[in-house]
Amino acid sequence: MIIGTGTDITEVKRLKQAVEKWGTVFLNRVFTKKELENAKTRGSLYQHLAGRFAAKEAIFKALGDKNLAWKDAQILNNKEGKPFCEILNGKGKKIDIHISISHVKNYATAFAIITEKA
Repeated sequence: MIIGTGTDITEVKRLKQAVEKWGTVFLNRVFTKKELENAKTRGSLYQHLAGRFAAKEAIFKALGDKNLAWKDAQILNNKEGKPFCEILNGKGKKIDIHISISHVKNYATAFAIITEKA
């Protein structure tokens, strides 16, 4: 059963400006250590991070849980490259999160569907 859906679009330029202005303070507030390590291996750092940012926003909208923090949602890729989300700190035990992320030069977008765990 679907619990919720969410979508978000992020301007790559705005994310880049936030990183340039606040640096590691911003990055460490929004992204987990694993997410940042993974981002460093990508060809387009800011597009990649903007996609993860949009995905987190989409997940938060779909869940509707105001108690979730940025680093409670960790977005990585499986060995085939498909993005997936883990809700950390034991908050996501009864749900499955399905996400899709796309980006072009100026924008990143993401969509999330939350379902009950089978």
